[in-house]
Amino acid sequence: MTNTTGKINLLGLTQPEMEQFFESIGEKRFRAGQVMKWIHHFGVDDFAAMTNVGKVLREKLEASAEIRGPEVVSENISADGTRKWVVRVASGSCVETVYIPQNGRGTLCVSSQAGCALDCSFCSTGKQGFNSDLTSAEIIGQVWIANKSFGSVPAKVDRAITNVVMMGMGEPLLNFDNVVSAMQIMMDDLGYGISKRKVTLSTSGVVPMIDKLAEVIDVSLALSLHAPNDELRNQLVPINKKYPLEMLLAACKRYISKLGEKRVLTIEYTLLKGVNDQPEHAEQMIALLADVPCKINLIPFNPFPFSGYERPSNNAIRRFQDLLHKAGHNVTVRTTRGDDIDAACGQLVGQVMDRTRRSERYIAVRQLGNEAQEPHAATNRN
Repeated sequence: MTNTTGKINLLGLTQPEMEQFFESIGEKRFRAGQVMKWIHHFGVDDFAAMTNVGKVLREKLEASAEIRGPEVVSENISADGTRKWVVRVASGSCVETVYIPQNGRGTLCVSSQAGCALDCSFCSTGKQGFNSDLTSAEIIGQVWIANKSFGSVPAKVDRAITNVVMMGMGEPLLNFDNVVSAMQIMMDDLGYGISKRKVTLSTSGVVPMIDKLAEVIDVSLALSLHAPNDELRNQLVPINKKYPLEMLLAACKRYISKLGEKRVLTIEYTLLKGVNDQPEHAEQMIALLADVPCKINLIPFNPFPFSGYERPSNNAIRRFQDLLHKAGHNVTVRTTRGDDIDAACGQLVGQVMDRTRRSERYIAVRQLGNEAQEPHAATNRN
């Protein structure tokens, strides 16, 4: 939480942590609420602007603390209203945040890591390799930046951001403590006051951390399933080799049962042409989810160069959806949004200073692909 200057970054502190900070500098705990409102409700990053905080305390804060979010590198707006921010974090890598307005709500898709260590075969983020976990300030800072861009308003007031999904770059459960702290600020009335039902964490299936999550917070849970059997999921989502489907779904059911209140698991399933979109895959999925309280979100694949996968036809998507519907499942097909600015699901790449050399290998494959295509290109020109 401190930077090279030794100052505490207040942006990423939860309410209890903020209260502890004020006690540590000899101040009353109620000051935490005052400062959190200035930071999160009004987007203030200058202590001098906090008019209900005395001059002596403001000077003390200037000496020991700061309010510092990630650096905004770029902001792009799609033809459909989707927005994408590229922000630089302390490691030097860039991550991406996406805002999706649709049907009277505004969903912010937030990143938790610079890159991703899991290397799901159909996800462009995974091809960038992995650099680092984001701090709690860098995670909540994405909400702070987006909120400021729309004109910060207090919690419980009509606002642009109504939902937050931890579905950006990275596996949230592999950055557990920082992600939980950021989500607590999202839900705190002194933060962004977002309902626990409208904050969703998406995981590829880190089983021990799903159980740990249930002990500390009750946000909505989404599972990146993408395959209805272990053999195929081992190929698409390699972490399945460590935590196979039976173990994974048991953990998800334990989590949902602790939430109560008729909460359900969201199943995310990226449809890949000829890979996992056939009727037999739908039938396997129906059997797999027979006793899982869930809703299913089908995501037609969003292409990126040399992925090796294609988007299924609309007929294939409808056929898959209809089979699940007939079995009694609540199924939606996610509308592709923001693909003209590479903000669609599976397209987030940022600029990762890769420590795994995975991006280096992926670039080599792309170069081989280009070389293989060159003779054909020359023939076409003639």
